[in-house]
Amino acid sequence: MRPLLVLAGAAAARAGLAAAGALDARPAGAPWRRTNYAGRPVSLLGGPALAAAATAGAVLGAPAGTRGAAAVAGVVSGLVGGYDDLAGARPEQARDKGLAGHLAALRAGRVSAGAVKVAGIGAAAAVAALLTRRDRDLGDTRRTRAAVDAVLTTGLVAGTANLVNLLDLRPGRAAKAASIAAAATLRGPAGDLVAGPLGAALAVLPADLGERVMLGDAGANSVGALLGLRLAAVPSRPARAGLLAAVTALTLASERVSFTRVIEATPGLRELDRLGRRRA
Repeated sequence: MRPLLVLAGAAAARAGLAAAGALDARPAGAPWRRTNYAGRPVSLLGGPALAAAATAGAVLGAPAGTRGAAAVAGVVSGLVGGYDDLAGARPEQARDKGLAGHLAALRAGRVSAGAVKVAGIGAAAAVAALLTRRDRDLGDTRRTRAAVDAVLTTGLVAGTANLVNLLDLRPGRAAKAASIAAAATLRGPAGDLVAGPLGAALAVLPADLGERVMLGDAGANSVGALLGLRLAAVPSRPARAGLLAAVTALTLASERVSFTRVIEATPGLRELDRLGRRRA
């Protein structure tokens, strides 16, 4: 079943990319066009293509009781990410980047597009936690444990969505990370949840590396949220707590440390990051 889900996710993503290419050739595609780090024109429409394919694949393969959570996490994260892709490009939003930028905007009496995205993903993560809590806690009458599970699920879905997005600073980086994480979590009863997203990420990767599309917030947030939902299905609470601690630590570190500099300075990571990418 999992190979079929991978192929279905890839096919859906390829169809989405074809539709994105057709839209990009029209005036309606103009708001999605950007200039990347190397000065080349790219389209952010790769993000919605990935989000739609990954979400559909996740819902198709999700274990009973988690399909609704997968739909909410993938769809809402993709929608609010797409909103940030478009609204966040406005000149008045230029400085509203990162957690510090969003907080500064709120102190100034403005709600940044990024803050809307954070709130939307957080709400989607909380709903996903509620939709999965009943199945996980079947037979568990202790409310404290149920509350802990809900917090862990919310944190993992929202945190991983944000973390994958933080990697989308170079062509192929976020798609590679998502593919590796999905492949690493394929085993186990909940592995089917990420089979479709794995196929979708792999299918989008060549266009991403070729600098024809970018994942943007729509694609990176959506596939990241689905990966977070898979991590939330790990049976061990201590393991889930450890994963959430790692995601939180990396997110906080990103406010002070450049991931690109760390990757470039680390053998192995540097070569993996550059693999398949065009020279700047």
